[in-house]
Amino acid sequence: MDPATTDATASTAPTDDTPPAETVSASERLLFGGELAYDEGWSQHSGTWVRLGMWSMAVRFPRQVGIAVRLARRADPRALYTVAVGEVGRGVAQAFSLVAVNALLTELLAPGILVERLRAALPSLVLVSVTAILSSLLRSASTASTGILEPKVQRVATERYLGLVARVEMDAIEDDAFHKLMDSAQYGADAARRMVGYCTAAVASAISLVAAASVLTVLHPALLPLLCAMALPSAWGSLTMARARYESWHRFVQHARAAQLLGRLLIDQQAASEVRVHDVGPFLLEHFRGMAETSEREQTRLAWVGARTGLLADGARGVATVAAYGVLGLLLWHGQMALAVGGTAVLAIRAGSASITDLVLRVTDIQEESLFVADLERLCTEAERRAIPETGVDVPEDFDAIRFEKVTFSYQGAEEPSLREVDLVIPRGSTVALVGANGSGKTTVSKLLCGLHLPAAGRVMWGDVDAAEASRARLFSRVAMVAQNFQRWPFTARVNIGIGRPGGAIDDRDVDAAAAYAGADDVVAKLPRGLDTLLARGYQGGQEISGGQWQKIGLARARYRNGRVLVVDEPTSALDPVAEQRVFDQIHRLSGTGQTTVLITHRLHSVRHADLIYVLERGRVVEHGTFDELMDPSRGTGAFREAYDLQARQFLAPTVPGQTGPATARSKTEEKMA
Repeated sequence: MDPATTDATASTAPTDDTPPAETVSASERLLFGGELAYDEGWSQHSGTWVRLGMWSMAVRFPRQVGIAVRLARRADPRALYTVAVGEVGRGVAQAFSLVAVNALLTELLAPGILVERLRAALPSLVLVSVTAILSSLLRSASTASTGILEPKVQRVATERYLGLVARVEMDAIEDDAFHKLMDSAQYGADAARRMVGYCTAAVASAISLVAAASVLTVLHPALLPLLCAMALPSAWGSLTMARARYESWHRFVQHARAAQLLGRLLIDQQAASEVRVHDVGPFLLEHFRGMAETSEREQTRLAWVGARTGLLADGARGVATVAAYGVLGLLLWHGQMALAVGGTAVLAIRAGSASITDLVLRVTDIQEESLFVADLERLCTEAERRAIPETGVDVPEDFDAIRFEKVTFSYQGAEEPSLREVDLVIPRGSTVALVGANGSGKTTVSKLLCGLHLPAAGRVMWGDVDAAEASRARLFSRVAMVAQNFQRWPFTARVNIGIGRPGGAIDDRDVDAAAAYAGADDVVAKLPRGLDTLLARGYQGGQEISGGQWQKIGLARARYRNGRVLVVDEPTSALDPVAEQRVFDQIHRLSGTGQTTVLITHRLHSVRHADLIYVLERGRVVEHGTFDELMDPSRGTGAFREAYDLQARQFLAPTVPGQTGPATARSKTEEKMA
């Protein structure tokens, strides 16, 4: 469901004294524990639009049109100017057409011979025809240019916010408030596209209204109030129902989302096996029906509100129409208006009344879309404020070591720091292992090392350069990273490896070498189209590969990047023992080529050949040294030694008869490090 849509089929809520429909169904209570209040940024709009009246909307209208104009100018100035000229030209043509019609009626209704009256009316008839043709041409040009503008505005708006978000600090990405703003702003580009069409229609209606009102004022000063009297009931009805639909949509959008969720689960590929084996289908269908019926009751209620509002508006407009034409008849009866002028006045009143009604509808549309466009603008402003700096000191390519000096770091909203005064040294060309229990701070160290975060206190030094003062782009270029949950791009195998170095054309020789290094060459060889195979199910020719195969692709991607520092976080968690040993052998050999490797792993046997091992616990380094030093009972805290012995006993310890596992019990430290 598009949150910018105000269709009554997706939106319902009480706007008067009518008893509201039940907003939370029994199914929703059972499945979700109550109303499924999906916390998106656009939920803050609830009530904003409803509080606006016609005068407030009129005051805001020029500024909202200005937003659309700025976006359109950025997207395609030529198309924008064509729309402007076309709509203004149509308004002027309409005014001339009404004047020409008045002249035509004057000649036709004048006393005299019919042939002479027709001959005298011919110039006015030609002018009416020319203005009609001109108006049609201008409308076509405006419509075509609007159609050209809309997708371009959407693209420009989308490119702008995506480009800015891609450059913000990780702190912003991990900030809930920023995420809510992104959730809201994602609808801004679609809203901007729709605003272009709505603004074009609103401007056209406004110009037509001005033209009709101007002609009426010239014909007789009393005619302009008649126009307003006829148009206001329709405007009131349109505004009332638009407000009702908008408020209703905000109340029921989460309920509708929940119902759609149930529908998606029935056809979800991942859930398919359990849906069948556990016979979940009837259960989901039953609750889908219960939630859908709740929405249907609200839609029925809204339909009755619409019928009642429409009846009142049409009745008031009928009374106003009778009164207007009654006044017009009195003016004709008392000779205060010629018959030809009266005929022209009827045409102008009808045109002006239609323009007012359409203008109110378009203004309500613009008002709603502008809320989402404003979110987009706020996101862009916030993203610019929180962007990674583009300047900074260059990071040396040849550094002696990377040093953490009393580094402390906390994630947003965390009660305790993730790192506390951490000191460690990563010598150039060495293999350094980070081990410890879950939540000990290993991955946080890797993020600070890569420049994804900056310390709250202390320094991360690349040689003599502080990461906080460095050019982050240059720092990123020095690093290749395989995160624990690395991205599985829905692209070909070639791109999944080559995207590690996206700045230029992908070199197949380097791709093959990187795949061979990571053991991904056998994965590629088994794919039906080799490197050209799409690694994404759901598309024609797409293939699904296993977690272990993906891990090899991820390692190949990091190798292809060829960074000076390779950071691998749990690189073999999905590999079989043979493939795992092959990967670790490759990683260890890299140190002989000058590659600096930081290895994060729970499999302690794999760090035997590391040059240096750091053991972290609750954000602190509790011991460090070589493997032999950490296994020496006379050194350190014994945390590494105890965890290593535990893992070794899983394979070596004898079992007690009647038991299927090792007889030894785990200590608390063993449980943490296992």
